[in-house]
Amino acid sequence: MKEIFCKGFSWGFFSRPGDYLKPEARESMKRLASDGCDWICITVNNYMDTYHSLNIHPVYGMTQTDEDVVYAIRMAKDMGLKVCLKPMVNTLDGVWRAHVSFPLDNMTYWDRWFESYTAFMCHYARIAEMSGCEMLCTGCEMAGMDAVGGHCRKMIEKVRTVYHGKLMHNINHGDELDFDWLSDVDVIGISAYYAVTDGENVSAGDMRKGWAKQMKIVEACHKKYDRPVMFAEIGMRSEHGCSAYPYDYRPKADKGLSLEEQSDFYRTAMEVTWDIPWFAGYFWWDQPAVTRPGYDPSSDVGFGIFGKPAEDTLREFYLMK
Repeated sequence: MKEIFCKGFSWGFFSRPGDYLKPEARESMKRLASDGCDWICITVNNYMDTYHSLNIHPVYGMTQTDEDVVYAIRMAKDMGLKVCLKPMVNTLDGVWRAHVSFPLDNMTYWDRWFESYTAFMCHYARIAEMSGCEMLCTGCEMAGMDAVGGHCRKMIEKVRTVYHGKLMHNINHGDELDFDWLSDVDVIGISAYYAVTDGENVSAGDMRKGWAKQMKIVEACHKKYDRPVMFAEIGMRSEHGCSAYPYDYRPKADKGLSLEEQSDFYRTAMEVTWDIPWFAGYFWWDQPAVTRPGYDPSSDVGFGIFGKPAEDTLREFYLMK
């Protein structure tokens, strides 16, 4: 039996304060549980003013309150779900968090930034500890930060003084072999937005071939660090050709709806990974805590799966395998 295997889903990204308390949020989480999820990854967002700012902080009206987070964790526990708490850093200037970086020839900037980041992470580590979360994500797609290995090791060491569950660190695809300090965490998570087709030939067979190629680097990641590897983020929008760019959250005007392609992406990803002994599962991206008004799954090209064939595929694997 695997030490850990997450039949999970990411939930609540960019939720506003109070959203986790709404009846719709309970129904959303309950539906994921009924689809066979046994884990849920609850996101909480803090911010930097710009990608070169030195302080990480909550933003009124945008950051979920601590009460929101604790409520969502308790709600998950009431449903029998294990919880990964995922504190995430975003920038108010819209620059992707992977680009947060400072000069390496003058560590003063990194020293100050890591002081803020470690305080931010330890704050949520305490919430995770007190609330009984089984896993804490110590960073997401932050290649600039991850390159400063000595500081990352100290951050992990500090977090372990206040949190005693499993630590997972979420790197981006393409960074699988770049950071030696990853052996310090318990589980390596990958944002597995791998291109598995060319965007034109998008059958399930084409995807299986694409996954076979991509899994070579995933296996190399496991072997290098001797840690279980999971897909801490994985998914694609229900747009034709999106299996060639599953990381792209922006709909393309010249592409149409393809519910089947999204479903095939789910199916083939799980087919090639499910029985691998060192593979630790999935947190599919992303189901909103509160669905926007007027949502229609038959015309939606977003990541969500409620009411789409991908939900049936998820249920097939999570409930029956």
